[in-house]
This record gives sequence, C-alpha cells and structure tokens, in this order.
Amino acid sequence: MSLDVSLRHAFPGFTLDARFEAPAGVTALFGRSGSGKTTVVNALAGLLAVDHGHARINGTVLFDTETGARIPPHRRRIGYVFQEGRLFPHLTVRQNLSYGRWFAGSRVRAADGDAFARLIALLGIEALLDRRPGTLSGGEKQRVAIGRALLSFPRLLLMDEPLAALDEARKAEILPFLERLAHETEVPILYVSHSVAEVARLATTVVALENGQVVRTGTPVEVLSDPRAVPTLGIRDAGAVIRARVLRHHADGLSELETAAGPLFLPQVAAAVGTWVRVRIHAQDVILSRTAPVGLSALNILSVEVAALRMGEGPGVVVQLRAGEERLLARITRRSAEALALAPGLACHAILKSVAVAQGDVWIEGRDD
Repeated sequence: MSLDVSLRHAFPGFTLDARFEAPAGVTALFGRSGSGKTTVVNALAGLLAVDHGHARINGTVLFDTETGARIPPHRRRIGYVFQEGRLFPHLTVRQNLSYGRWFAGSRVRAADGDAFARLIALLGIEALLDRRPGTLSGGEKQRVAIGRALLSFPRLLLMDEPLAALDEARKAEILPFLERLAHETEVPILYVSHSVAEVARLATTVVALENGQVVRTGTPVEVLSDPRAVPTLGIRDAGAVIRARVLRHHADGLSELETAAGPLFLPQVAAAVGTWVRVRIHAQDVILSRTAPVGLSALNILSVEVAALRMGEGPGVVVQLRAGEERLLARITRRSAEALALAPGLACHAILKSVAVAQGDVWIEGRDD
C-alpha cells in the first residue's frame, strides 16, 4: 500500500497544510489536540471536502481538486473506527458485524468464506456475538467496531484515537488486539493518536503534525529519537525506542537484555531467551556521565556517543545519543550540559535505573528463528 496525501483547508483561525506519503503497515498521525489529525482522516473518508489537494491509495484517486475527480464516500472502500464504537444499539454483536459484510456487498462473496470466523477469533469476541452493545465494556465495543470496519473489506482502515475514551485498564486490554491486527491482517491502517506510548508500540511509520503542518515523517525509532521532534511529542513524553534481545532471566527477578550500547537489566520481561523486543526509554530517566561511574545503585550504564543537542527555551537541553544504529535521548539542564562540555562526537555513559522502565514500555517483536 502506498498512500499519497496533499491537503490544504482553511478553518477560522486554523489552516491545515499537510503533505505526506506512507508505505504499507500502520501509519500513525501523531500530534497534540488541534494539530489537524482528525481533519486529515475525515478528508480521506470523504466526510470533509477540502479546499485544495488530493489523496491516492495505490494510485487510485480518492479525490483531486485540480481535476475534479472525487469518489463518493460510500464507494471509497475505507473503514473508519471512531473514538466511540458507534455500534447500532438495537442489533446484537453478530448483527453489527454482519452489517459490515452487507456493506461490502460483492467483495464479501469473492472473499474467503472463513473470514468472519478468523476475524472474531483474532479480536477475541466469540463469546460476545449474541450480546447487545449496551452490555459490553468500552474495550469490547471497540473490538466489535474494529471487526465491523474490517468486515467491509476496506482498502484502508482509519482509526481516530480509538483508545482515547477508554481507561487505562481497557487500553491495556485492547492494545494486544491492535498489535495482532497490525501483524496478522494485510489491511493498511492510518492510526490517529496523541499518545507517544501507542505510537511507539503500534506504528511502522509516524507522521508528526503540529499546527496543521507535517513536521517530521519516519519510523518510530527515527521520529521519537529526534531532538527536533520533542516540542511536538511533549517534554515529559519525549523518549526513544531501541531494539534489544533477551539474553537471560536471573533468579532475582531481573531480565538481562543485549543492546548495541551494552547489557540492559529490566524487571522480568515476559519473553523467552533469544526473543527480540522493543524498549521505550524516557529521556527524563537518563543520566549522563563523562566517565564510567562506580558505586551506583543504577544497574544500567550504557556506552554511547553524543549525536546532537537541542537547546530548549528554558533551562533544559535534549541530548541525542548514538549506540551503533540505535538512538537514545536524555533530558538534562543547560548547566549540566555545559559542565560536562557535551558536544557531538563526545563519548560518554548513559545511566538508567532498571525500575525506570515499566512493563508497558517493553514490546515483543519475535525471534529470528
């Protein structure tokens, strides 16, 4: 899948002027509230006619204001999952799902007859089929809404902050299903979020929006570890994602991971030895030292090199650190950066407490074999 988008649309006091291309996989539209994310997906879905621009999926033109081409919304083959499930309250779960198949029409007849059974198994909603939406939890409703959208056999699935209305427990319940969805279906997903944790966990491509404009596009590793993206991400959410391989599990409850910067000790990681994982490390949890420290309680002392520095408007500095192909971020004060004489190319050590990384910031990728 290739998605080519160029949009310009003016609202009172705000103008969206966004251009990006996205490959196959999960493309996250990331930005703070009011940055233009929902406007983009509404334009793709056909719910908004923009002033100028175009959108193409695999070369198929959804709309083009220059040529006047425009596919009506109901013929675009786009599934849309909103913040709330928006299920039909008078229908059972099975009937809500069947509506998606009915909407798809002839595409269902040409599809694998087992698609329905496979999808409800993927989403874990087998036991919900005869219930009505009013009896479901928020997470269950969202899973059914996703199933209904997928059973319309879309060429693109739009998800507009599908976890925003859920509490933390329900988010933790549905995130594994979204991961399975991304890995086990071939439907490309445009995922709208202002949550760095969701983007880091789910996305293959990140398009960062700020004040209606695209400020950065790339993989989660590239975007989240870029000091220039910190204003968009938010200071307290800034951090990088690195890959690591589970080396061994210790009897004291710690797991030892192998990284490009050295061993990383974390609270028990629920993955077998040899498994690759992604670890999100918050910039505010990283301490820097010019020399290898001794006598610390922190177990993780990683050998890195300063790649770049970004001075904030206040007393803070964001330091990008390089370890082979991996990148880390550290947020320190300007005074500390000057005292350490930090500059690109300087070798130093990044210090991280084991307990600073929560279990929710470790995601399993899989094994090589």
